[in-house]
Amino acid sequence: MNNYKILVIEDEESIASFIQLELNHEGYIADVAFDGIEGLNKVKKNTYDLIILDIMLPGINGIEVCRKVRQFSDIPIIMLTAKDDVSDKITGLDMGADDYMTKPFIIDELFARIRANLRRKNDENSKSILKAKDLIMDLDKHQVTRSGRHIELRKKEYDLLEYLLINKEIVINRDQILEKVWGYEYFGDTNVVDVNIRYLRSKVDDPFEDKLIQTVRGVGYTIREHGNEK
Repeated sequence: MNNYKILVIEDEESIASFIQLELNHEGYIADVAFDGIEGLNKVKKNTYDLIILDIMLPGINGIEVCRKVRQFSDIPIIMLTAKDDVSDKITGLDMGADDYMTKPFIIDELFARIRANLRRKNDENSKSILKAKDLIMDLDKHQVTRSGRHIELRKKEYDLLEYLLINKEIVINRDQILEKVWGYEYFGDTNVVDVNIRYLRSKVDDPFEDKLIQTVRGVGYTIREHGNEK
């Protein structure tokens, strides 16, 4: 038994039951939702390792479910559709899907894609050290150092720095930071991001010559190992 828990969001009950039965036979723990609203609610309430998501769903379609899930989770998503349509594939991947299969599909290929996505996710989770130049975050020890000097951070400062380091060299806007660090249900002032960036800079950048946390004016923030603040 591998103990991986997979959610199947599929409105055709015969297909959903078939996938669930085959997943159970392979040792996975399979849960099923028959529409987009039910599926999204299950993702919010439960912990899953992977989602198999049909595009054509009642309530909320699969593209919208994927978009909403990506606001609060990076769980692997494999999208299914009866349409062999390139635009559907591109839209699904743009919304954050990790993989894509067209119905009808061979169940062994679905299993291979499930294994590949779970393996890739496990590889990402095993990366316990995040670095930018001499700034080191040890996720296992929950410890941050720069040039060998220990840096004490509050929880939100730590979470913010972790998110910036994971997306090093990528410009992240305030809404993305709010969703990832403060949660998708946060409705406060986006100024909280700027305030915490300022706190973080005072600890991570101000005591050092090289400034890692960069502002891209009118867009957001990023950590860059090279280049001056814009």
